[in-house]
Amino acid sequence: MTIGTTLVIGGTGKTGLPLAHLLRDANLPFLVATRHPANAAPFKGVAFDWFDASTFENPFNADPNIDRVYLISPAAHDALPIVKPFVELAISKGVKRFVFLSSTPTPKGSPYLGKIHEYLAERGVDYAILRPTWFIENFGATFVPGILSDNIIATTAKDGRIPFISAKDIADVAFKALTDEKSHNTEHIIVGPELYTYDEAAALLSDVVGRKITHKRLSDEEGKAFWQSFGLPEEYAQGMLAMEVLVAEGGEEAHFRSPVKDVGKRHLVDYFKENRDLWIPK
Repeated sequence: MTIGTTLVIGGTGKTGLPLAHLLRDANLPFLVATRHPANAAPFKGVAFDWFDASTFENPFNADPNIDRVYLISPAAHDALPIVKPFVELAISKGVKRFVFLSSTPTPKGSPYLGKIHEYLAERGVDYAILRPTWFIENFGATFVPGILSDNIIATTAKDGRIPFISAKDIADVAFKALTDEKSHNTEHIIVGPELYTYDEAAALLSDVVGRKITHKRLSDEEGKAFWQSFGLPEEYAQGMLAMEVLVAEGGEEAHFRSPVKDVGKRHLVDYFKENRDLWIPK
């Protein structure tokens, strides 16, 4: 099979960057699409913004050999009307395969990511849908301010257990879905190797950093405000809250117990040890 160029949308992000490294290491051609292409260095980047449709042509002008796309959604509650015009353009330019990053709480046909899943599955293209659980890397981003200022991890997840997954493990599945000769044409539930409550994760991090980190249990109202504090639109923040409620109800543990899943090999405690300085006040 001859593989053309892979377009990696969000190629400087959590999953896109490790995917770009895998493509480089395999000596396969790829192009990083990002709002700030200078940040793609040392990889080749091109300007792309979901909220500026005039940028949708840019990747195909930069490389007419693009035949597969790693697709991540914009941060919008109703993302399909934004994503669909780009996908249709890409198909018209010769793209045959799409690998889309969805999530465990958003099954096919559900609001937000599930609508894109449904559209790709029914469009008649080669596709794979990646449905990972909550990222290990959230501890090194979303939760950092609270850990540094107040020694807390704040969620509405209560005692829900999560098989936290590494973005590198997600990239491994994405790479195979993009490069395997036979298209997967299915969804992949992607989970980590162990289940943790946020209380347990906080205790694990406490041992690594040498001070007590606790899980602060937020009300639904507080949880929504937490997500809005990152600048997320109200509807999107409400969606994030709903996903945490599913955690509290055992939704992520159910995915871990499912017989059909991809299990990553990277462990939460190793991530904590490798990135310890993130949670040490300067």
